[in-house]
Formats: sequence, C-alpha cells, structure tokens
Amino acid sequence: MAKAPAANSPLSGEVLFYQKPEPVNLEQHKKLGLNPTATPFAFAKTAHALPLIVGEFGPASLTYPIIFAGADYQPLAVMSIRMNENLFIDDKGVFSDNAYIPAFLRRYPFVFAQDSSQDQMILCIDRAAAVVAENGEVPLFNDNELSDFTKQCMEFCTNFEQERRRTEEFVKMLRALDVFELREVNFTPRNADGTNGEPVKVSEHFSPSEEKMKALPEATQLDLLKSGALQQIHLHWNSLLNWERLISETMRRFPQPVGNA
Repeated sequence: MAKAPAANSPLSGEVLFYQKPEPVNLEQHKKLGLNPTATPFAFAKTAHALPLIVGEFGPASLTYPIIFAGADYQPLAVMSIRMNENLFIDDKGVFSDNAYIPAFLRRYPFVFAQDSSQDQMILCIDRAAAVVAENGEVPLFNDNELSDFTKQCMEFCTNFEQERRRTEEFVKMLRALDVFELREVNFTPRNADGTNGEPVKVSEHFSPSEEKMKALPEATQLDLLKSGALQQIHLHWNSLLNWERLISETMRRFPQPVGNA
C-alpha cells in the first residue's frame, strides 16, 4: 500500500534524474509547492534513452526504437544514437510536439520508494527539482491534508508502479521462454566523394527473435496472444523501423555521428 510517510522513514533504491528524493510529509513540506514551467522536461535533454513500461509500447513505437538493454533487459525508448543527447528535447528544454513523452518523465518530480522498515511504497518528491519551491504556485498540502494535485500525482505514481511491475513480469516471461537474441544496429556513412565510409555500430541490444518466437509450441503462442504479450512484441519489432529516423536526424545535425545507444 502506498502512502505519504513520516519524515524519518528509511528509503532504499536510486532512480535516474532524482537527486534529492524526500518522503512527502506535512512536517517538512507543508509550505512546499511546484511552479509550472513551459519546459518541465528540460532535465532530460541529455538522456539518450529512457525507461518504458509495456503499456506504452503502442504510442512510443510511433516515435522511438524500443529496445531491451542491460542485465535486466529493461525496455528503453531510444532518443538519440549519441550519448548525452536527446533529439526530441531542444536546447531550451522544449519537448517535440510530435513525440510521445514517456510516463517515466511525466511523473517527475514525484516517485515511489521502498520503505525498508515496512513492506510498502511511499511517495517521494525530488527536492532538487527546478520546479519545486517553498510557497510554490501549486501546493503539496492544503492546510494539513494532501492537496488534490498531490493526490492526483500519487495516483499516477501508483498506476506507474503497477505497470512497472507488469513490465518486469513481461520481460521475465520472455527470458524464461529463451526468445531473446543480441542484435546490432549498424550505419554506413557516406564520404564526401560519394564512397561508403567505415560502418559505425549504432546500438547493441536485446530483442525477441522472430525465428525463436515461431518455434514456440502452438499452445505457448496462443497464451502469448491471449495475454496481449504477442501484440507488445510486434509493437517492439515495428518500432525498430525508427532507427532510420534517428540516424537521418543525427546526420542532418552532425557530420560524424557516433553510435552509443
């Protein structure tokens, strides 16, 4: 069960972007609030990939390549083929109008953390976030109660946490079926004289193998279809067509791209 904790609740875990997460509580944050900004996602302008939950594969696949990466096979939306760069957030911190914004960003500066003293999740806020301030325009508390805004944020984080766990189960299931394979994305640039340059590795990531998927028992394939997992896999495969979009945009902006995704 999630709740707003006492000020001294012990926390565990670290999350990308959160520099100073604090449990939301009346004692410390009664006068705290958020100041709306036209660039709420500026903090992510150097993030070349962002975590996704499986329920986002549909809208995200229209914009980004979706890959599985790291020891945990974390689903990621790739936003650039270069480190410390995001092609969808400009220098002013404005997110592209035509790009899907992952829920991982939209929940910020709120996040759930594990209370190590009890089996529950507690709502935290990144006190270092640029939008957080004393006497902010949108208060966290009204008198001695959570404001409607904070309650809505808590609900969003609750739904996100449920989907995050569902995503973990989705990945766990695919790993148990042993359908993942390691893939590379390579790009061959053109030299000034029109000849092909040296190939550049853009990405190395995991992806369910179409061959391995076809080889699964019919009953297993039917189970994947009924659960919706097969649809998510196809969305992932379709999203890989967006690699060309990323490469083309990088070539438009930079003469010598370096692949790091």
